[in-house]
Amino acid sequence: MAAASHPWLATVIPVFNEELHIKNCLSSLMSQTLASNEHMIFVIDGGSTDSTLSHVKDMIEESKNSNGPRIVLLNNENRFVPHARNMALKQLPEEITHVLEYNGHISSKPDHLIRLKSEWDRLAKQDPSIGALGCKVLGSTHKNTIVESLIDETLQNPLGGGPGQFATFTKAGKTNTPAFALHLRSALETIGGWDESFITSQDSDLSMRLLKNGYTLYRTPLITVEMKRRSSLKSWYLMSHRYGFWRTKVLLKHPSRIVLREFFPMLGALITIGLFVMNIQWGLLPIVAYASVLAISGVYASRKGIQHLLGVPLCLLILHTGFTIGLIDGSIRKGRAPRDR
Repeated sequence: MAAASHPWLATVIPVFNEELHIKNCLSSLMSQTLASNEHMIFVIDGGSTDSTLSHVKDMIEESKNSNGPRIVLLNNENRFVPHARNMALKQLPEEITHVLEYNGHISSKPDHLIRLKSEWDRLAKQDPSIGALGCKVLGSTHKNTIVESLIDETLQNPLGGGPGQFATFTKAGKTNTPAFALHLRSALETIGGWDESFITSQDSDLSMRLLKNGYTLYRTPLITVEMKRRSSLKSWYLMSHRYGFWRTKVLLKHPSRIVLREFFPMLGALITIGLFVMNIQWGLLPIVAYASVLAISGVYASRKGIQHLLGVPLCLLILHTGFTIGLIDGSIRKGRAPRDR
């Protein structure tokens, strides 16, 4: 991608009630070292009832006054992320060749876009079939609550991280699930954009369809974004359940996407029940083993603070329980609007 006098990149940000984070999000994009005339920003609001819209409008004026990137605000009557991304895809100026996934509660370093561009150019010379390039997601360095810190540590634990958005990978290379990816616009249009039947996990479905259409997906740990974690245990459970629920929907459509480790908590519960039926003492064995593993995780995490000693095991238990119930729930009923972000 050569330097351009017009935007070649559009960052798309679906938002809903992001008043606490949207200004920081947009500020990080307005402060990019990539020339402001090379990128633009689409904010797609899903009916926010807080001051999100007011903040966005303020940032639009601020960007105009500082000769920053153009910010476009659109209303998404359907509210959900896939609808927002498809809406932006249809609204893109003709000269836009690449689309960057973003959301309202992440932020990035000033060189984020220029480094994505450089890495894309390097990979494209080696592999013309590149369709997406993802980055590594880190917890925010500004944690306002103990729960945020606990959840961040939980996601870095081998028992808490997954292969997708929360992966703690250290090597660059090909992947099935790039996080907050830079996409080739023509690739998105070839597969028809995002599947709007997926309220959550629409990016996993999108990645599978890109792969099936011959595109290669990459990720690098050298380019990062910071994400604000959940700030309450209730929202942590709701997120865990929602991810499990929509994981089932993805697997029903793309069986090859299965990751066996995600079913270990369910398998452990079934084994425990079976052993209890045969002998109560036998049934205690897997419970003791699981509790021991959680305890070890807590001891290891306590290097970050004594509250992690019990907090991380609790968050792991909530994650495993919520995700497993979600997996089962997803096989029984259709999706509905989430109650959290």
